[in-house]
Amino acid sequence: MTKAAVIFVPAFLAFFTHLSFGQTYYPDRYTWEERSAASLGLNDEALAAAVAFAMNNEYSGARDLRVAILEGFRNEPFHEIFGPTKKRGGPAGVILKDGYIVAKWGVLDRVDMTFSVTKSYLSTVAGLALDEGLIKNVHDKAEAYVWDGTFQGPHNATIEWHHLLNQSSAWSGTLFGGKDWADRPPRNGSIDDWKFTKPVAPGTVMEYNDVRVNVLAYALLQVWRKPLPQVLKERIMDPIGASTTWRWMGYDNAWVDVDGQRMQSVTGGGHSGGGLFINTLDHARFGLLFLNEGNWNGEQLISKDWVQAVQQPSEAMESYGYMWWLNRGPRKWRGVDDESIYYAAGFGGNFIVIDSANDMVIVTRWLAPSQIGAFMQKVQEAIE
Repeated sequence: MTKAAVIFVPAFLAFFTHLSFGQTYYPDRYTWEERSAASLGLNDEALAAAVAFAMNNEYSGARDLRVAILEGFRNEPFHEIFGPTKKRGGPAGVILKDGYIVAKWGVLDRVDMTFSVTKSYLSTVAGLALDEGLIKNVHDKAEAYVWDGTFQGPHNATIEWHHLLNQSSAWSGTLFGGKDWADRPPRNGSIDDWKFTKPVAPGTVMEYNDVRVNVLAYALLQVWRKPLPQVLKERIMDPIGASTTWRWMGYDNAWVDVDGQRMQSVTGGGHSGGGLFINTLDHARFGLLFLNEGNWNGEQLISKDWVQAVQQPSEAMESYGYMWWLNRGPRKWRGVDDESIYYAAGFGGNFIVIDSANDMVIVTRWLAPSQIGAFMQKVQEAIE
């Protein structure tokens, strides 16, 4: 197992480096400066304890993620893997303070699946569409933009972008082989109950459902009229200096014609394969962008309004915004009182945590999901 790396510098150097406390540092494409925890007002020993906790509480599922997926979703009827998967590495992570790396562990440049963390990237592409004016208002009906029958019918026609973004759309149908009712069905009942139960009104109930998230990705493809990975690359990932190694995948059968060109409609997660394959440092850059309200070293890549919008609790679920989880309501972490914290989360223990009150970004991968609250409590104990 890779040893934790918490950076130490002599006391006289810590004094001078502390002078930059509170000023955001932005790494260039090739280098990322490291500082001691103490030089930026953190407790070295407490931060090292948090890192050790993350390394010692690895997600228990198989490292062959195809096996882990099939095991994790074995109760879903008709569940299949439609897109690519990849064997994962061990626990890894990085902690930023004021943009500097103050702790790191594991292999940071390894590309791994990230599952539902992808949803927060998908939400970002939606925010860019709002900024660009391609979508006028989140409360517009999706049918007004996507008229090919995807949102046809008395129920689906009432769905707003707002509902798609906070997972309360209750969209009903089949997309790329996935049936909405068969994705994470209720614990009670049978196939007949799930199949023939009419969906609730949009905005009423938040349901974690990848088919409906993929409907959002498909709708955004129709709006942008070019592949969403290309939008993300040009508008976000290249400007923040991300690597060239990340990939955003869709299902093998999710190719559609847009303006006479074949394009793949990507997924918002990996529970049937696909989604974002990315390394830890690229996640950290993405988190740093949101920590600084969409600004990267003086350039506003996505509007502050959107960064604030993703943090607003939805009507159907206080703990969920626009495809970011919020540290409040029923999903609030025990022992972590700061309700301004929000985070991206994915199967297997993938997290990007934004702690704006303390100018920190925390990325941790393959941490036992049940332990994220305890881990964050230890991180907060390092704040002096």
